[in-house]
Amino acid sequence: MDNNESIRRIVDEVLAKVGGRSSGGGRASSSALAAGRNTPLTGRVVQLVAPEKLEIREYPLRTIRPDEILVKVEACGICGTDIHCYRSDPFGIAPAVLGHEGTGVVLEVGSAVKADSVGKPVRVGDRIVTSVLDTSEACMIAKYNPLKANLCDDLKVYGLLPDEPNNHFNGYFGEYLIIRPESSYFVVNDMSVDLRVLIEPSAVVCHALERAKNSGVNINFRTRVIVQGCGPIGLLMVAVLKTSGINNIIAIDGNSGRLEIARQMGADDTLNYHAYGGIDELAGAVSDLTKGLGAHYGFQVTGVPSAFAGLFKCIRRGGGICEVGHFVDGGECGINPHHDICRKEITVTGSWVYNRFEYPNAYHFLQRAERIGIPVTNLITHKFPLDRIQEAFDVNLRQEGIKVMVENPRA
Repeated sequence: MDNNESIRRIVDEVLAKVGGRSSGGGRASSSALAAGRNTPLTGRVVQLVAPEKLEIREYPLRTIRPDEILVKVEACGICGTDIHCYRSDPFGIAPAVLGHEGTGVVLEVGSAVKADSVGKPVRVGDRIVTSVLDTSEACMIAKYNPLKANLCDDLKVYGLLPDEPNNHFNGYFGEYLIIRPESSYFVVNDMSVDLRVLIEPSAVVCHALERAKNSGVNINFRTRVIVQGCGPIGLLMVAVLKTSGINNIIAIDGNSGRLEIARQMGADDTLNYHAYGGIDELAGAVSDLTKGLGAHYGFQVTGVPSAFAGLFKCIRRGGGICEVGHFVDGGECGINPHHDICRKEITVTGSWVYNRFEYPNAYHFLQRAERIGIPVTNLITHKFPLDRIQEAFDVNLRQEGIKVMVENPRA
């Protein structure tokens, strides 16, 4: 055993005895580096230890295995799912390191790792993104329909994994991430860090668009489409529709600032629901913009059950709706099966996360959006260093700005 490995083992043992906590309480020191190596001995993470309680902790960073990759995290966006986890831990994963909209620099490559999930070589210094892990071999959904692996009950996503005794680096809200062998990961050296942070949420909207196109409702250049809800996912939904050639997009939200950004992303018309005396008046405004017929299709991205119910009144006969916004249980709503579905022959489609192969699609969408002048990186309105992650979450909770990003200045 060489001196560097001896140092690593000693540090591992000492930190393990003190529970992985830094001696400075909630604020940990910078990660130590082994002499003569770029490999850190320890790393900081931000753990959700209980609802509404984040703590910065420092843990030993074990030697990676031959089939793993060590990533130095550069940045990660805060997702609505992170906010749900912060508020109530609905998935029961605490303690856990959150953060799945992330990217970083490859620091170490295991000896058995040769290429990423599309065959690109993986080398130290590469910029990389990852999110989804493989499901278990026991999952019958993935076994008989690999294109539906996103529906497996044991779907795993970095940033939504419980803490493990031998690996505390499972999410992007930290200094380092260990990529496991069963993961999908992609080298994206030709993208800015801001674009890379948008790849994961873009995979969500790319998946939703594919779900809609495969629903049996004809979506083409002349289709009149509603995007209801102009948070980060809704605004990316507008951008992916415009990038795909949809020329008639109506964005609906209650925030005038977000509606203005929706126009930047490609919306042709915007409706602020506060300006109308209820869903019937709002549906009337949609009717006025759609030759009196209603929209052909609607993407519901609010996460509000009553908004989903109201959207049916804005869709024409023979149209469709894709529900994108409910990634946690937001409650129930009432619809009229006769008027809302049967009489109109409305096609209702759900969209759940994405599949591993949709990351490359999201990558190309973002590149195309920039080439045609859609300023997608304008969605990132706030940036905070890791030490100020509580402020970042507070800004997001107050719904200030659009996409809040957490950075590692030392990356």
